[in-house]
Amino acid sequence: MTSTSQNIRNLEMKVGEGVFEYFTRVMSTANDMRNCGEDMSDVKIVEKILRSLTDKFNFVVCSIEEFKDIDQLTVDELQVFLLVHEQKVIDKRSEEQVLYQGMDKEEAKGHFREEEVTLEDWKEVDLL
Repeated sequence: MTSTSQNIRNLEMKVGEGVFEYFTRVMSTANDMRNCGEDMSDVKIVEKILRSLTDKFNFVVCSIEEFKDIDQLTVDELQVFLLVHEQKVIDKRSEEQVLYQGMDKEEAKGHFREEEVTLEDWKEVDLL
């Protein structure tokens, strides 16, 4: 097994890492493997990415697996789905921060939470 193969097997999304940055790391390693003659199909890359995302993407991974044919999903399509999810979470946090900006810490306690994007949110952007 080559060190490049081990690198892609060991790749995991880091906490706090953005979708774009993670995809850049994965694709760099996948391209290195392709250049060494290894078979790195989109299906293998998509499956690797879906297995190695942080917990904040669990809902979206389940939705993609449920409503999309993983064998037909391209890396670019997956990246778009995940970027939309990431942006919705960022936008939701920004809205909450503005809403709670005038509160003191005790008033705001319990109002902030890791916001999950629902299936309805995905349908709104017509991705599923």
